[in-house]
Amino acid sequence: MKTSTKIVLLLFATLVMTSPLLGQQEKGIVGIDNWLNNWTQFKPHQEYYGEPTQILTGSITEDTKLHKRYTYLLLGNVFVANKATLTIEPGTVIIGDSKTNGSLTVARGAKIIADGLETDPIIFTSGKSVKRAGDWGGIMILGDAPTNKFGNGSVAAFYKQLDPANYSHTNYGGDNAESDSGVFRYVRIEYAGKRTKAAGYFNGLLLAGVGNKTKLSNIMVSFAAGDAFKVLGGAMEIDRAVSYKCNGNDFKFNYGAQCELTNSLAVRSPYISSSEGSRCVQVISYEEPGEVDLSKKGTSLTASNLTLLNDSEDLKNDISMGLVKAGVYVGHFATLDMEKTVISGFNPAVIFDSKVQINQENLENIKFSEMYFNNCNGNIFVENNSNNDDLENWYGNSAFFNLYSKSPNAETFIDIDNPRRPDFRLKINKIIATNNDPDLIDD
Repeated sequence: MKTSTKIVLLLFATLVMTSPLLGQQEKGIVGIDNWLNNWTQFKPHQEYYGEPTQILTGSITEDTKLHKRYTYLLLGNVFVANKATLTIEPGTVIIGDSKTNGSLTVARGAKIIADGLETDPIIFTSGKSVKRAGDWGGIMILGDAPTNKFGNGSVAAFYKQLDPANYSHTNYGGDNAESDSGVFRYVRIEYAGKRTKAAGYFNGLLLAGVGNKTKLSNIMVSFAAGDAFKVLGGAMEIDRAVSYKCNGNDFKFNYGAQCELTNSLAVRSPYISSSEGSRCVQVISYEEPGEVDLSKKGTSLTASNLTLLNDSEDLKNDISMGLVKAGVYVGHFATLDMEKTVISGFNPAVIFDSKVQINQENLENIKFSEMYFNNCNGNIFVENNSNNDDLENWYGNSAFFNLYSKSPNAETFIDIDNPRRPDFRLKINKIIATNNDPDLIDD
């Protein structure tokens, strides 16, 4: 066989073997198959899970298992405490009681093993016939990993009529970054976020001081009245998380959290978002500077392959009405390294806190590379400053491989309007993008 023929055949074989890889869009959520299939539910109001047959209340202080054959009611503040482990079978349904702000808290030292299956996820949901955001409390997992707060943190203010015996179960934080709070995988949390007088809204999933041996993946929070995923301190990896049309922030990181977020999706609706300015991703190191020790590590997030989408029917009008905010917010003393992420349909894509000075050190601590900015009204700005020339020059440098485009959702994503199995991956070879920032909102 001639050498040239061998080379042609070798190249053809290589192309055949690598074609599945070439067919993958590397930006935004990725996967050879649509990993949202089977376990997610984008229309949970159409689901009926039956009436509760068992009640969960008070404190769980011994190893306990919840079974799929029962439907459980979270009545009041339920704690997993005293180093107990709560195990939940795949397919189990747990309903949060509305009148008592039903909630589940895994205290420091305790564990939860909620290890669902792709075809049989674990479901926490509302029991109302007409379901709304904030129907019940939410889920809190508390660990003893570090925070940057002075002393330990506490979530006691969330609880209604808290028994004094349970106050110690509401604390979080410590010095064990490798602590293990269990497994939370293939889980859906629907209609959580009940409002409280003392602490505002519950969150779908609150992770406070959670250590990096905790396994967190394939978690969907939908229609939460508070934040979908709220992380306070700790050190953890979160993979394949979904926040769908929540009122609060989709992913909020605070109090010195050291986290990695990968291959995850946030879909916002301008018509149900909080008037306070909710973001898809918020990375801050404190609420008030006096509550943290600035000699400790500030919040640091490494984020890759996220799809952050604002689902507006008329983006230009929604922006003019003040319904659309920035997709990403970066606070003072916080670090963000974001890559291969799609930010589509925001006003603008990214906002820095006004305290963030634009200098070499801060720009090296806030990185955006191989990004895809689509249909945003501006890209990266400092809060209350309309002049972003320095930021555009920096992040627009070709060395970062950031792309800018203006494409309708139908032409950008594979099939986001599919009512049963939406696909939020980017279309292959359908994106017209440049390294220059186009005029993203028509006059």
